[in-house]
Amino acid sequence: MSSKKPYNCNISALGHYVPEKVIDNKYFENYLDTTDEWITERTGIKERRYLEKDQPTSYAATKAVEELLKNRNMSPDEIELIVLTTVTPDMIYPSTACIIQNNIGAKNCWGFDLIAACSGFIFALYTGAQFIKSGTHKKVIVCGADKMSLIADPDDRNNIVLFGDGAAAFLLEPGEDENYGIIDAVARIDGSGGRNLCQLAGGSLHPASHETVDKKMHFIYQDGRTVFKDAVKGMADVSLEIMKRNNLKSEDVAYLVPHQANHRIIAAIAGRMGVSMDKVMMNIHKYGNTTTASIPLCIYEYWADGKLKKDDNIILSSFGAGYTYGSIYVKWTL
Repeated sequence: MSSKKPYNCNISALGHYVPEKVIDNKYFENYLDTTDEWITERTGIKERRYLEKDQPTSYAATKAVEELLKNRNMSPDEIELIVLTTVTPDMIYPSTACIIQNNIGAKNCWGFDLIAACSGFIFALYTGAQFIKSGTHKKVIVCGADKMSLIADPDDRNNIVLFGDGAAAFLLEPGEDENYGIIDAVARIDGSGGRNLCQLAGGSLHPASHETVDKKMHFIYQDGRTVFKDAVKGMADVSLEIMKRNNLKSEDVAYLVPHQANHRIIAAIAGRMGVSMDKVMMNIHKYGNTTTASIPLCIYEYWADGKLKKDDNIILSSFGAGYTYGSIYVKWTL
């Protein structure tokens, strides 16, 4: 490889993990004022997966990374960096990246956790790519994993039905063809919107106490209508921006890969972008909102099913608490 110009960053291997336990909509009919029809109509979700009580986020993430290593026929010792994105770390410290590193026996890497809520994988992929493009690293793993079943209030029918657990991981490696791989990215934050989607307790502002537990401040809080409106605008804006600056028209895009939050949000974004729904990756009906895992899980499934081909232009787009939002343009290489 030439050292005279920056490397490009390719996605060279994938791995995933979804728990065995399936929670369908009828499960919630047993104790909440809701129905399968109500949930499906409002969200597009039919079922989701839950990790067992003794399976933390690192369990799912480790499984995803192990599958990635097997698919690439690669030793853990070759990994140089692990970027783990999650809002449900095993603990505040050590980082969950450290736990994964120890689980897989990677002896020559460093790593860290990155928090950007539902935009976490976009931000982590953008971050990981910089280490490849600069030439400082040759093998970077970016993993999105969450155990959302723990932080959604089981008695809140508006939130508990939305979320599921899962993990997916990408391996990033350098390439010389600047027309392939991670071509461009847009990332934004808007702290003024954080109050509309947040976890109120558990940090230094409201540390855990009997009061915070009694008030259910450790569960997800969101102003659904406001977040819906802001998410559609934010995701569409950054996706259109990245298409415009790369001279992409809707017919040039093989797939839009939106964060899997809500079927109606996804449809609204596709409409704003002029992309037909047959070109939108979706698996929300099977897994619900897995937060940082939703985009890579979608890509993994479409790739594994042979629907994603080399040379395909894909646009990743997400929006999450913070607010955080962003979009990435990838020319697929696998």
